[in-house]
Amino acid sequence: MTQASHHIGTGTGTARTDQLLEMYRRMRRIRRFEERASDLYKATEIPGFLHLSIGQEASAVGACWPLGARDGITSTHRGHGHVLAKGLDSASMMAELMGKDAGTCHGRGGSMHIADPGLGIYGANGIVGAGLPIAAGVATAAKLRAAGDVVVAFFGDGAVAQGMFHEAVNLAAVWDLPVVFLCENNHYSEFSPASEQHRAPLSARAAGYGIAYEHVDGNDVLAVAQTMTGVVARLRAGGGPVLVEAETYRWHGHYEGDPERYRPAEEVAAAKERDPLLIARRQLDAAAADAVDEEIDKEIEAAIDWARSLPEPAPETLHDYVSAPRLPVPEPAPLPADAEIFRSMDAVRLALEHELTADPSVFVAGIDVGAGGNVFGLTRGLAQAFPGRVRDTPISESAIVGTAVGAAMAGMKPVVEIMYMDFIGVCLDMLLNQAAKLRFMTGGRASMPLVVRTQFGAGRSSGSQHSQSLEALLAHIPGLTVVMPSNPADTYGLLRAAIQDPNPVVFVENRLQYGLKGPKPPADHLIPLGKAKVIREGTDLTLVSWSRMIQDALAAAELLAGEGISVEVIDLRTISPLDRETVLASLAKTNRLVIAHEAVRDFGVGAELSAMAVDEGFWHLDAPVTRVAPPSVPAPYAPSLEHVWLPSRDTIADTVRRIAAV
Repeated sequence: MTQASHHIGTGTGTARTDQLLEMYRRMRRIRRFEERASDLYKATEIPGFLHLSIGQEASAVGACWPLGARDGITSTHRGHGHVLAKGLDSASMMAELMGKDAGTCHGRGGSMHIADPGLGIYGANGIVGAGLPIAAGVATAAKLRAAGDVVVAFFGDGAVAQGMFHEAVNLAAVWDLPVVFLCENNHYSEFSPASEQHRAPLSARAAGYGIAYEHVDGNDVLAVAQTMTGVVARLRAGGGPVLVEAETYRWHGHYEGDPERYRPAEEVAAAKERDPLLIARRQLDAAAADAVDEEIDKEIEAAIDWARSLPEPAPETLHDYVSAPRLPVPEPAPLPADAEIFRSMDAVRLALEHELTADPSVFVAGIDVGAGGNVFGLTRGLAQAFPGRVRDTPISESAIVGTAVGAAMAGMKPVVEIMYMDFIGVCLDMLLNQAAKLRFMTGGRASMPLVVRTQFGAGRSSGSQHSQSLEALLAHIPGLTVVMPSNPADTYGLLRAAIQDPNPVVFVENRLQYGLKGPKPPADHLIPLGKAKVIREGTDLTLVSWSRMIQDALAAAELLAGEGISVEVIDLRTISPLDRETVLASLAKTNRLVIAHEAVRDFGVGAELSAMAVDEGFWHLDAPVTRVAPPSVPAPYAPSLEHVWLPSRDTIADTVRRIAAV
């Protein structure tokens, strides 16, 4: 089935009847698909969770009616109707629900995670409200391309309580994005009636954000289509976001198997009298509608038969789609001794400037990165040099990263900034469940070339909420690449490589190094992601570190050289994926391993390196593997405590002496 935009006829003649018949066909496809999915779930042919939208077909079909192939939608965990209405074929979708390799997402997504960006379907989502910031990102891409495309973000009334709702709608309003926030108000947030969840109506919320509001009978497909046709036309003409509320009702429980003790059977029965399909049928010739029913029944049964005949994904494909293949990047030649000197802060700005110039799909966004030039002055002048492509955002971390996710899926290469690494917790869902997983859950359909820049750094009494080194938390998430440079040239080469990479990269700078000076590389300087580097040769012990702690490690190695201890220093550069080969090769040479890092000791990257050493490198060890790191205490504020808490050249040297003597 192909999907194209439509307009509602103004008369009552044949054209209008044909349009209504096609709307009925689409609604009938959704209804029958879900009825049969319910049967298959009960028969255990569909594994996992299943959330059905039976009774809500008109809002899905009517909302997608004026959309073209280039327009986008984001969906919810109850999204079968949305994606079918946007043009996804029922056969591959049924195969996906059955967990088959030929499914829409190769059996990696299932019912709640179906997507096909090629059709403008940017994902159903198991996280309530998560599609809203992603829709803002798709709409940002549409606005930057200025092609007149629009985005519809479906959500339920329960999502209104999510912070992501507020952040996405506010960002869309501030940026005047071409997005329709379409609430399918079925009056229940899981088991709870809407009256117990909210006090303000959506009309008041829209007014509070300064955007337009429309209300429509969500069970009348013609009414929804007419309303949305007008709304979409306004957006194509340059209008800002609109909040549309379609009142409807779901017939089934929150999930299949829901005992539904929270609502009376009489209420459900009364709602069924407003069946969207019956409302449409009353305006159609009965024989024509019956013929559509027969056609769709055959289509869905054929889809089921086909899906049943297919194999599940082969076990050897387990690792497929986690990350996109990286193009090989050679290690650059050493920089000449007489190279120009520059600072790490210059490296960040120059790398961004280079990529913005070279690739029109790159844009930069974050809090005060535009007019203010970043809190540390790193992006000063870029907003003026690249109008519209260096964008200030509200203080809305989830919207910032969600915008990056949506824009990346829509073909852009966003570089967004989270001002402090400590604030990653505010938007962790967008990294943990969206950026890191969407390529995998969509079976490779979703591309995710995005960079999240952030910074950290203890040692200047910034306190417990502005000093944390959280790379272990991020490195534990499959699908994320985590980069932590230690010097200006690496900052430049790694940031450029990260922006060009097809995977989501968290790029972590240390703010205490922004003034660090070093040789300036040539403009084409790139450093391969996932590759550590031996930056000092040695024979007695391997010392592994990263980011600013590398400077202390090198200082300790220099100090110890005067005592006759030869220390080999490795800069990881990329935390995940971890370059195990370089570390193990050095361990085989020196037979001793010490790891130094700024993150707290327990459960950190040092623990992973230690485990690797005693597993894969066990027979090379002549001494215990040891970590030098802060104790498991939040970063202190008082200088006297922070000094004791943070490792230094001397504490690293003391540990190396002890291990080298074993």
